[in-house]
Amino acid sequence: MDEKYAIKLFDEYKIRTKWDPEIEDYYYSVIDVIAVLTESKNPSAYWRKLKQRLSEESNESVTNCHRLKMPAKDGKMRETDVANTKEL
Repeated sequence: MDEKYAIKLFDEYKIRTKWDPEIEDYYYSVIDVIAVLTESKNPSAYWRKLKQRLSEESNESVTNCHRLKMPAKDGKMRETDVANTKEL
């Protein structure tokens, strides 16, 4: 795994992160954070629905989310929504 990427453990949950030296902060996988906070069986579906509702309300949270490639469960780099500490 690239040294810019790291897995943070929160209890038994893994949260994918990527350090950004420009902003001197981590980007966190939104889906991984949702899994921790909601204990949802399907955090991807939970995020899709929440993102839809937030967009309908013109909430800036969705606009502020970036998409970065992060290691997926299958080991491949796949784009996922991320947010830094302030955005979370």
